[in-house]
Amino acid sequence: MSKSLYLLLFTSLIFNSCVTNSESEDEKSAESQISTSATPSLQMAWQTDTTLVTPESVIYDASNDVFYVSCIAGMPPGAHDGDGYIAKVGPSGEILANPWVTGLDAPKGMAIYDGKLYVTDIDKLVTIDLNSGEVLSKTLILGAQFLNDADVDSDGTLYMTDTETATLFMAKGDEITEVFKNDELGRLNGVFIDGDRKLFTSGKVFTLEGEDLQMVADSIGGGDGVEKYKDGYFVSNWSGEIYHLASDWTKTKVLDTKDAGINAADIDIIESKNLLVVPTFFENRITAYTIK
Repeated sequence: MSKSLYLLLFTSLIFNSCVTNSESEDEKSAESQISTSATPSLQMAWQTDTTLVTPESVIYDASNDVFYVSCIAGMPPGAHDGDGYIAKVGPSGEILANPWVTGLDAPKGMAIYDGKLYVTDIDKLVTIDLNSGEVLSKTLILGAQFLNDADVDSDGTLYMTDTETATLFMAKGDEITEVFKNDELGRLNGVFIDGDRKLFTSGKVFTLEGEDLQMVADSIGGGDGVEKYKDGYFVSNWSGEIYHLASDWTKTKVLDTKDAGINAADIDIIESKNLLVVPTFFENRITAYTIK
């Protein structure tokens, strides 16, 4: 909860202790709305069927109004087994193509830029043409052992995390370089580029602005996806939790499906639709939630 909202609530409580019982029910209802408006809530909107085999990541393509889902398929998630694929899902959860692109090993993070879908695949960066679904290239990333999430900035520079080596790689044009390697980050997973700020997940959430690396939230568990929503962020814990981080980094759990055995892998947010979409990994579907 932000400091300004806390002050507002505290002032309201002091005032309420001084008024008579003649306060109207409408006024009470208004106070209730104020007290719950700081943190978004999630309400299930739709689900796909359960034919997506081990979905790890989902990304929305606004130009075609479809979702792409990276499916690891056979386990373990680091096996070069050739059975991984990308599926295509419609805007309300209808399966359009399953599979859409085949011949991958264990695809995970995805990013879209200039008509192309970029996919991390263990130790390779795969480039796919969005219109045709053709695999344009598979580029080996030297030193990579378990490429995971990916994101792209406004000029087309791609960033990729490697969970096994706690390394951030950068791809610009044909040049791929190592940005940093930092074991203190733990099992580095999610990455999100927010202008000059980069966010990363592991068991914690970190920000990098320039050379200033800071931990802004902890106790995330198996931190996976991180996405921006308005002036805050949503972060997933692979075990089955979604957290909201406010602009002051206050952390609130907004979804918990652990007891049901439903994972929450690399999420995506479509702010224009107020939608948060969760790949459920072993449940073999993606689930969309309306952000309230």
